[in-house]
Amino acid sequence: MAELHTGVGRQRGARPWPRPRRIATLSVHTSPLHQPGTGDAGGMNVYILEIARRLAEADVEVEIFTRATSGDLPPVVETAPGVHVRHVPAGPLEGLTKEELPGQLCAFTAGVLRAEAARPPGHYDLIHSHYWLSGQVGWLAKERWGVPLVHTAHTLAKVKNAQLAAGDRPEPKARVIGEEQVVAEADRLVANTTVEARDLIDRYDADPARVAVVEPGVDLDRFRPAPGDRDRVVADARRRLGLPATGYVVAFVGRIQPLKAPDVLIRAVAALRERDPGLADEVTVVICGGPSGSGLDRPTALMELAATLGVADRVRFLPPRTGDDLPALYRAADLVAVPSYNESFGLVALEAQACGTPVVAAAVGGLVTAVRDQVSGVLIDGHDPADWARTLARLLPARLRRAELARGAARHARNFSWHRTASGLLTVYGEAIAAHRSRLASELACGPAMSCSW
Repeated sequence: MAELHTGVGRQRGARPWPRPRRIATLSVHTSPLHQPGTGDAGGMNVYILEIARRLAEADVEVEIFTRATSGDLPPVVETAPGVHVRHVPAGPLEGLTKEELPGQLCAFTAGVLRAEAARPPGHYDLIHSHYWLSGQVGWLAKERWGVPLVHTAHTLAKVKNAQLAAGDRPEPKARVIGEEQVVAEADRLVANTTVEARDLIDRYDADPARVAVVEPGVDLDRFRPAPGDRDRVVADARRRLGLPATGYVVAFVGRIQPLKAPDVLIRAVAALRERDPGLADEVTVVICGGPSGSGLDRPTALMELAATLGVADRVRFLPPRTGDDLPALYRAADLVAVPSYNESFGLVALEAQACGTPVVAAAVGGLVTAVRDQVSGVLIDGHDPADWARTLARLLPARLRRAELARGAARHARNFSWHRTASGLLTVYGEAIAAHRSRLASELACGPAMSCSW
């Protein structure tokens, strides 16, 4: 495979890349204002908003276009100086699933183009689209505005279908085709990890020269180990959230859907009860999140599963956490579990580690980057509940080993920050703008009557 480039690494070079003044960020199917862990809101929402804030701090204005889903919000919301979220009317405010949104892309695109038409010519220097639906809009907008398109997929249909959870619905052919089109048309493709970059190149025939790896970050001010004695920190966090003061807590944070595989954790506790009933009776599994995707078909499925397996007394369900409650949940846990079948990165894993909590994760996708195996947590091959039960049985009673992993988790997370991510993206943006200008100059030099072959 051709050499991959890292946006952060390339920034250290001597060449001064042009810097955009204003960026149009496209997020069709989910707003960065939505609460992560519900509906379609997740790590991508966090990514978009955090990056926009860091870019604005670097004097780059960001306007985020998203579909209007509520009449309670004004057409434009300023979330931070230099960051505006524009709600574009496209279809009914409620009742549309992500799978139904392709039918509203024409209306959404019209709203985006009209917003730009009301500005002076050349208002936006670049478009950054997130997820394939946004990429379709960005493809048209870049042709209309004459600016480069940078695209981040976040998830890829071919990868998801290759690693499908049992009972989950495969991604439709229309999405696969749409992703292939966006990959072909984007000026730059931003991958969260080298694994995702290889998927773009091997599965979607992306040009390696247009693929850049820029790893996501974490808010190291918000997610950090709390000062003071570890036992007191845990006790305070558990009291705050109403969790048992004694015993072990293993937490899952995220959308409740087959892709995220919270059922693996519940099955693992059931397997642990067969293996070591005394230890299992000391474990509380916390499932924090709301139903999403195909999980909406049976929102109570996890509760029913826990009851069927006889471990309902060991499982607690919490709604998505906001504010300081989310860091408190990470600190309250002895381990955070991320058993997903696929993750383009896994921000939950990074947030937990930044709080000093080790992570047990499936060895898939970006999780092999987000978690440093045996240093900041443990990676497990596959989703066999017996394997997960064995890992829990080994780690939970091993206080010294967990303390060692906790220290490694905090150190590992410090390698990631949103400022670092924004810096890498600015390099990618600069390259895209420079290449776009060079191409325009070449076309002008050729003249309308000549054919260029560059």
